[in-house]
Amino acid sequence: MRKQIAAANWKMNLTYQQGTTLLKTLMEAGIKLKENQIALFAVPFPYLEMAVHAIQNKNNYFIAAQNCSDKKSGAYTGEVSAEMLKSLNIKYCLVGHSERREYFAETNKILSDKINMCLAYDITPVFCCGENLQTREQNQQNTFVAQQLRESLFHLTKEQILKIVIAYEPIWAIGTGKTASTEQAQEMHVCIRSELKNQYGNSVADQISILYGGSVKANNAKELFLSENVDGGLVGGASLVASEFIEIIKALK
Repeated sequence: MRKQIAAANWKMNLTYQQGTTLLKTLMEAGIKLKENQIALFAVPFPYLEMAVHAIQNKNNYFIAAQNCSDKKSGAYTGEVSAEMLKSLNIKYCLVGHSERREYFAETNKILSDKINMCLAYDITPVFCCGENLQTREQNQQNTFVAQQLRESLFHLTKEQILKIVIAYEPIWAIGTGKTASTEQAQEMHVCIRSELKNQYGNSVADQISILYGGSVKANNAKELFLSENVDGGLVGGASLVASEFIEIIKALK
């Protein structure tokens, strides 16, 4: 059975003290995850060590970085390498979030290099893909997302692709309050899995978790997650509210 994942992306939010309190509240909720379930917290770089400590001894709870460099090391002031993340015992890293693509001009080639860096240090990339509103209105979303997959992931071997988590996030639904309908989310997740099957075969594709990201909240998570090809969510704003994210975790299959 594929891993079902509730992934929190704090983005550039919360002070250190607020983040500490949020994680403490979530851990004290005492949610026991099933063997196939994971709760993941992508926190700002300065909070990584605190967060790793906060979830220690909690089964199937993990901390993720929100980004990493495509370079191994060197004179790149302000950057954080996969090797640094590995030294902090970070197991996951977001790669290619739409905000990184838009604000920091990250291309599919750069993201391909970041994927390689993560895998080289045994860090699971959560690869983000998705279309903007114009692409959706032109009904080109399938072609657009397929190109993102091909140019950033399809150089990987079967063994490597099995270490990837994919997060589909329609850009027009991120932080806007708009959410793709259950049918729209399921349709795109089927498309993504179909592309994976064409490249790697059914057996491999059926093992890869595909998350939905885009205004996931406590009141819509269960319906979204019940879709056959939706394996959880990448959650922004709602992950900053303990009561909301607790319900989202509980909504996992």
